[in-house]
Amino acid sequence: MPENVETSETADADARPATRPGGRNARVRSRILAATTELVARNGVAGLRYEEIAELAGVNKNSVYRNWPDRTELVSDALLQYAEDSAPLHDTGNLRRDLVDFLIVFSERLSSSIDRALLQATIAAPGNTDLDKAVRAAYDQRLATARRRFDSAVEKGEIPSVDSYFVTELLSGPVFLYINRRRHPFTREVAEKIVDIVLAGIHATTP
Repeated sequence: MPENVETSETADADARPATRPGGRNARVRSRILAATTELVARNGVAGLRYEEIAELAGVNKNSVYRNWPDRTELVSDALLQYAEDSAPLHDTGNLRRDLVDFLIVFSERLSSSIDRALLQATIAAPGNTDLDKAVRAAYDQRLATARRRFDSAVEKGEIPSVDSYFVTELLSGPVFLYINRRRHPFTREVAEKIVDIVLAGIHATTP
């Protein structure tokens, strides 16, 4: 049976509330959010159509309207759910290596559908308070692991006390430029240069 044809069983499940976590309704919602992310990445927020979401998710159009009558709320939920797939940052005891590895994975994530969707949502966010909040929260969630690693490094004496949010912005900003401008490839050598400059700046500017 084609994936975009909804069975009567699925339609019935859509019509009743979920009775347990991870049940059919939860899976339907997950498919809708995944489809929303893909279509926002492809067409932008303004080009989002519920009919296309339903077709891509393989559900009835009413399922989308019933769960998300407001389009901004739908886009916000999609961004926040898939932003949880943040770039990992392992604590190996070597801060420089950990940060370089993080930037490599982070750069790969920036080419994914969720980050293309985030970029499209960022363009649409000005003037839309709810969408703007979702975009900010999604980006913050994406970079939370880096901030925690800086905090851990301070606690263990690897670096002096720093504003982990500010330093993470310094670290991640060049990656956004490299990926979005597409003028030069983002390589490990580039990641190492960024990390070295940020760490040198931390030590040079801390009394």
